[in-house]
Amino acid sequence: MSDAPLLVVENLGVNFRSEGRIIEAVRGVSFTLRRGETLSLVGESGSGKSTAAMSIMQLLPYPIASHPTGSIRLDGLELVGADDRTMRRVRGSRIALVPQEPLTSLNPLHTIDRQIIESIRLHQPDIGKEAALARTIELLKLVGLRDAENRVKSYPHQLSGGQRQRVMIAMALANEPDLLIADEPTTALDVTVQAQVLDLLQKLQKQLGMAMLLITHDLGIVRKMAERVCVMTDGVIVEAGKTAEVFDNPQHAYTKKLLDAEPRGRPLVIEQAEPCVLAADDLKVHFPIKGWFGKPRGHVKAVDGVSLAIRRGKTLGVVGESGSGKSTMGLALLRLLRSEGAIRFNGEPIDTCNTGEMRRFRDRMQIVFQDPFASLSPRLTIAQIIEEGLINFRPELGRAARRQAVRQILDEVGLRGNILDRYPHEFSGGQRQRIAIARAIILKPEFVVLDEPTSALDMSVQGQIVALLRDLQEKHGLTYLFISHDLKVVRALAHDILVMKDGHVVEHGPADRIFDSASSSYTRELISAAFDLRARDPAAPTVAS
Repeated sequence: MSDAPLLVVENLGVNFRSEGRIIEAVRGVSFTLRRGETLSLVGESGSGKSTAAMSIMQLLPYPIASHPTGSIRLDGLELVGADDRTMRRVRGSRIALVPQEPLTSLNPLHTIDRQIIESIRLHQPDIGKEAALARTIELLKLVGLRDAENRVKSYPHQLSGGQRQRVMIAMALANEPDLLIADEPTTALDVTVQAQVLDLLQKLQKQLGMAMLLITHDLGIVRKMAERVCVMTDGVIVEAGKTAEVFDNPQHAYTKKLLDAEPRGRPLVIEQAEPCVLAADDLKVHFPIKGWFGKPRGHVKAVDGVSLAIRRGKTLGVVGESGSGKSTMGLALLRLLRSEGAIRFNGEPIDTCNTGEMRRFRDRMQIVFQDPFASLSPRLTIAQIIEEGLINFRPELGRAARRQAVRQILDEVGLRGNILDRYPHEFSGGQRQRIAIARAIILKPEFVVLDEPTSALDMSVQGQIVALLRDLQEKHGLTYLFISHDLKVVRALAHDILVMKDGHVVEHGPADRIFDSASSSYTRELISAAFDLRARDPAAPTVAS
């Protein structure tokens, strides 16, 4: 590792103009980064860490954004105020970005190979199409995308969230950049893939001498990856230093708060055997693979023979790698996807119900999605979003009664009732997720599917949402199907765990038994990958070998 810094950021300031006001998003931020080194920017949403990182690539929405102060130099080249020609040479070639939201970064109209090949040939015009395609397949294999030769012809919507993130990492590494900016690169990934991707990044970093600026809210990843860390809040770095020193002996109150913010607690104690709310026998969801003239040439067996039963007031945690069939199973249980196999709700068969017949169950079965920004309509106010279920299923309620019910449910999820006429974009990620939860429980459902509801949230917000879900479960007797790749969150909520792989159940049983003495090697691998990242965290549970 060279002593000369590759990147120097000095006294960086970022202002945004909004409705005639100046918002100071970043103030006086300074740090350096050497070749082969990893520096992590840590902080909650809105702390300014992503804004500071985007300034390096000059990707902020100029002239709405401006730099009242500061300098950013890459090997002595000043980037603040650099012209478009200079930045085109730098972006993708010398500095590459792995963004947090791959679905919004990938072109939905182009296949994966076309997008990666475009990135390669833009900076290496002498490479032919055949060589670029071979390099693309090589990159996809490097990042662990299975069946890469066939997957290159897929469109982004045909891949899972974790698979799309791997594609973004492959694209970022295509031109072997000097600096990789990784903005929450593993948020959408399951724990085993997280470990694989982080190990891959470290391996490539050593091979290429690549510097890495890592932006994350997962302190376990920071411990594993970063030599140095800068803790940010309100646009300012409040503490910086070697990772081990900062984490073992934090000086600033905000750093101590972050380190103490991971989800805690255990599932609610259920005193007696409750009746079964939802059960499935030999559930199957097979998607046809179309061949010539639309004729199926096979099937993708997304869910293949899953059986389960969830008792009232309990939480079944569903874990497994991306593409294992977790979310597909959740949608099938709600009859939102066509499936085979028996499904019973409160003992009543629903697998044979058509759309009209399912309507009488809909107010008792709800879902909270992973991405609240995508699942909340940007055109509706918060009141309109939450009261929609009441309009459909409680038509006897007048407007005043509906608004009162909305205020009451917002209060239950920890939001003030004076936000009724605001829109989703005016809220943070954690607040939007609370709104999504309020929308789901306003009808007092019996069964709720929670599909990765905390994966994109800050650690402190994750802890708040977990506590909220536990409180709501106790108050309303809710039954949860909790889908997650984050095992520390699953441990805090789930009474039982179902482990899935390639559409099959590999292990199913009480949470305590599975965490302490899992019988499947795959389950042990998941648990080991999850808690190895937090091995130096005294709050992390121990795992039996």
